[in-house]
Amino acid sequence: MKKDYKKAPLSSIHLRIYLALILGQIACGYALGISGTGLSEAGDYINISDFWVGLIGAGSLIGLAGSALMGRIADQFGRRGMLMVNMYLFSLASLLQLFTTNLFLLLLDRLIIGLMIAVDYTVGNALLVEWLPEKASGKFQSQLIIYWTFGFIASYIAGSSISGFGSHNWQVILASSIVPGLIAALYRSVFRIPASPSWLASQGQNKTAQKVIQKHLGKKWGLSLKLIKAKPADNISWKTLFNKQYRRRTLVGGLFYACQAFAFFGISIFLPILLESMKLDQSNISGIIYNGCILIGVLLGSFLFKLISRRAFLIGTFFLSAALLVALILSSNSSSTLQITIFAFFAVILSAGLVLDYPYPTELFDVKVRASGVGTCITISRIGAASGTFLLPIFTHLGGANLSMIVCTAVLLIGGIICLIWAPETSPRYVKKAN
Repeated sequence: MKKDYKKAPLSSIHLRIYLALILGQIACGYALGISGTGLSEAGDYINISDFWVGLIGAGSLIGLAGSALMGRIADQFGRRGMLMVNMYLFSLASLLQLFTTNLFLLLLDRLIIGLMIAVDYTVGNALLVEWLPEKASGKFQSQLIIYWTFGFIASYIAGSSISGFGSHNWQVILASSIVPGLIAALYRSVFRIPASPSWLASQGQNKTAQKVIQKHLGKKWGLSLKLIKAKPADNISWKTLFNKQYRRRTLVGGLFYACQAFAFFGISIFLPILLESMKLDQSNISGIIYNGCILIGVLLGSFLFKLISRRAFLIGTFFLSAALLVALILSSNSSSTLQITIFAFFAVILSAGLVLDYPYPTELFDVKVRASGVGTCITISRIGAASGTFLLPIFTHLGGANLSMIVCTAVLLIGGIICLIWAPETSPRYVKKAN
């Protein structure tokens, strides 16, 4: 009898897959972040209303709503092929932004980019958790957000630095996401991604799964007895995710993500517009401080992830973030230093909660529905993210920064209440204690 491959020590194949996903996360974070900087500058050269700024800015997030479809395709046809091609399509769509000022075509480009990001978020996450050793899975997943944040911050720095292209400067800023996209695509072509043994087994392809495992881990490793005896998965429909077994997990996974994403993307993508409305001195420096705090937050979150329960982490970050936004609203007539300080603490706490975005949804579902379940959660979440990104420029124009902050506070409170009532504990350590 072969030893369960999920109990194998970390090896080069695990790190190779992980690096393929790290590069994808950097590209995804960059592409989502760059839209705000590019579109903020576009208004200097083309006639673009707040409506179109918000809609194109939300375009990639709307495209990400295709995660449910991508997850369903991955559960039916496998993970590997989708991850081998998506970053090439991502790069092509990034490049096409150079060649048009038509707002509808720009929106279409951003939708395609979002759909390709959906593959990395959904399919990449499923493949990673199905390859990594059980003990390392949560830790490695929780750290993916750090690399996503590197990409997101890099987009802010690049967007502020790119100049010299005249009336096309904003298009160059948007198209610059081709660089991290191509790096990820070429790496995956050179260091090819293997198929998921767990998925192969779920399709009744046990012999193929055993060959994949032994090729990459050695002769003594193979499928677990549970996977060998498991019946091939039936064709999973979306209705399955809303049956008695999965309903609560699907809803809490999607709604916590949606409420968190509404505030994070709404504020972060259009940070230049928000800071200008807050009338903060040296808003560029304030933006750098905010983005630096996002990085501090995800590093702090990765540390806390190992120490506290998933449920406590979720509830705490929602209510603390909401409290800090209330403090920011109340201090709107105070000094810039106090406002920036509160804003910085808000960025740290909110971004710390992002650490759960990758491990928590995958822990909510078993292998038969994992990609579909995670994809559906991401689809629900992108409704929140796209809404925040679309509405923030409009709210800021209508009622200033305070109106945007009030709406974000309400959404964060809703997220906290949902988690307080529904969120199940998924941390292996705390689940074992409860049992």
